[in-house]
This record gives sequence, C-alpha cells and structure tokens, in this order.
Amino acid sequence: MTDEPKRPVPYREPRQARSAVTLARILRAAEEIAASDGLEEMTIAGVAERAGVAVGSIYRRFDGKEQLITALTERMLERREEYVAERLRSADASLPGVMDAYAHALLQSFADSSNLFPELLRARATGALDRGARTITELHRLLLEAAAPYAHMIRRSDPAAALDTAARAILGACFHNSVRPDPAADEAARRRYAQELGDMATAYLLTPGRGEAPRT
Repeated sequence: MTDEPKRPVPYREPRQARSAVTLARILRAAEEIAASDGLEEMTIAGVAERAGVAVGSIYRRFDGKEQLITALTERMLERREEYVAERLRSADASLPGVMDAYAHALLQSFADSSNLFPELLRARATGALDRGARTITELHRLLLEAAAPYAHMIRRSDPAAALDTAARAILGACFHNSVRPDPAADEAARRRYAQELGDMATAYLLTPGRGEAPRT
C-alpha cells in the first residue's frame, strides 16, 4: 500500500509558530474582505491593512493576489472536508442518521461564507475548479464510508449506485441553495431544508426501483 501523494501547498509554508500565526491572520483577513466586497475588490494592500501586517509580509508568502486566492480556496475547502467528516462521525448509527448528518453538514458548510464560496470556485485562473473537484470526491468518499455499515438496508438493486445518486442529489441541492437569491439562510430554515433532503434521500434508498424486485 503506497502513501497518497501530498497535495501541493499554494504558498510558502511557515517554519516557525509566529510565522504560522501571521499566515492565519493574512488568510482570515483575505477571507473577510473577499466575503464582504468580492474577490475583484480584494487587494494585497487591503489584506495587509486588515491583518495588521506589512505588505512585504504577504509577498514573502505569496507571489501575488492569484496565489493568495488559491490559498484561500484551499483553506476553505479543507475546512469543509473536516467539518463534514466530523458531523458524519457523530451521526446517529443508522442509514437515515447518516443521510441527515450529511445534508445538515453540507448545508452548514456552504452557508459559511456562502457568498464567497461559489465565487472562489468560479475563479478558473486559480485552479479552484480542480481543487473543488477533489473536495467533491472527498465528500463523496466520506458519505460512502459512513453509510457502508448500513448498506444492507438499501433496497435498490444496486446499492452503490443508489448511494452515489443520493450523494450527488444532496450535494447539488446544497450548492444550489448557496447560489440562489432566496436561500434557506437562517438556522431554522437550513435545519428544515436539511431534514427534507435527508428524508428524500432515505426514502429513495429504502424504496425498490420501478420494475425491480425488492432487495432483501
């Protein structure tokens, strides 16, 4: 068994704790500005001012704005993967519990900086689409891993294909919610919408397909 290749780091990695703290401040400032004003309005000087660091501190870590956006994309997507993984680990021990946890986690992760997330994925020059595709693959893997102990409950003729369909449907619905003009934005609305998505996915998985014999 070989180790997975290490992901390329989109900036010069800090070697000291103090430098790591500065990098975190820079990325946090960049995310705040981009979320409120948009990527077009985000400048190196503005990020430096918000972070309370010199402009040179940013250029010691990033070649320019494009690399900073790439790092910001990496940070946000990694955070989403970690959040979804944690929610799935704490899901109720059942197929409906896993599907509910997945829907709730995805909706919440998209809601965090929801205006910025789609814009980052549209930033083609940063390679965000490739990075976004890796995250989608990872989120899919996390669901399959969490649902594996309950695969025997699935009544479709092809449980693996059915789980794939359910995962795609929930992910697509959550992404659509993040870009629509009237999203389920407050916590109560997100909770209701996530419950509906979880119920939909569970009902699909527990119902034989048309013309299929019930799987026992």
